[in-house]
Amino acid sequence: MNQVDDTPKFVTDMIMPEREGGYLKGQETRELILRTALTILIEEGYRAMSMRRVATACGMKFGNLTYHYRSREDLVRELMEAVIRSYEVEFVDIVHMPGVPAEERLRRMCNLILDDIRSKKTTNFFPELWALSNHDAFVSERIQELYVRARAPLMEIIAEMRPDLDEKYREIVALFISGSMEGMTIFAGNGKPFEKRMPHIERIAAHSFVTLVKTITEDEIRGLARSEPDTPASA
Repeated sequence: MNQVDDTPKFVTDMIMPEREGGYLKGQETRELILRTALTILIEEGYRAMSMRRVATACGMKFGNLTYHYRSREDLVRELMEAVIRSYEVEFVDIVHMPGVPAEERLRRMCNLILDDIRSKKTTNFFPELWALSNHDAFVSERIQELYVRARAPLMEIIAEMRPDLDEKYREIVALFISGSMEGMTIFAGNGKPFEKRMPHIERIAAHSFVTLVKTITEDEIRGLARSEPDTPASA
């Protein structure tokens, strides 16, 4: 009997945003700064990721750091851009797989997202930002932008499967699917109680979400297609 390979596939940590002009040395320095900042955020939390802490960890003077990033906000903005780009590349590859049915591409996207939740980076990075977004308007705006971009490929597959659904309802379905998967982070993420059960969760999720996209109606989303109450049998 063939065994299923449950080895998770993780999304690469980041893909550096492109900047016009500049020297290779400067690009390498920016990547060092971003990777160092990401490591501090994952290992110690956002509050530990001060500009001086990043400079020290990079082995550079504070002035050298501020030459590339004038403020922590600038650093966070480009760090989040680098992280989301790594997901976008993976998602676009799945969306545009030649000859693969939309249902299968949706399954693969769900599996990738849930696999990646098991990485230490994802388990620590995103919840750290979620908590901070409740009190920091800048982070809240950045994380909303990030998730809008992350949901776009999912909406593209849903639109392909259900062109009859109005765009606003496709967006709601995509939001529900995305939020349902992200919510597993605290239960089955890296080092969490149900991490080893994630392969089973992935299969349930992929089956459930494909079925949802194929069958949900606009009336059901609006709440207009409620089941009629049982009618007592005639005596």
